[in-house]
Amino acid sequence: QVQLVESGGGLVQPGGSLRLSCAASRSLFSINAMGWYRQAPGKQRELVARITGIRTTNYADSVKGRFTISRDNAQNTAYLQMNRLRPEDTAVYYCTADYRLNDYWGQGTQVTVSS
Repeated sequence: QVQLVESGGGLVQPGGSLRLSCAASRSLFSINAMGWYRQAPGKQRELVARITGIRTTNYADSVKGRFTISRDNAQNTAYLQMNRLRPEDTAVYYCTADYRLNDYWGQGTQVTVSS
């Protein structure tokens, strides 16, 4: 199993930046893909970004050029750098890990973009 703990959420003004962290209970060398999803009130959960073990990345169209996903295998941590934030980025952000063909989820961290 893998336990995931997100941190770094909060309130930020439009145009601002945040960096989310996802600490895993297991070495990331043993984990295939890491991802970030988000869910806004009244909306379905959606994929934001994903990074594989060989650091291939993919992003939702709505965040391309603004968000960057990365992973530090030595620190057992994945990150989501979010720049030029917009009010529509407001959501609970969840970290996921693909470990031995099972998906594991963190508890989520709230990101609110508002003036």
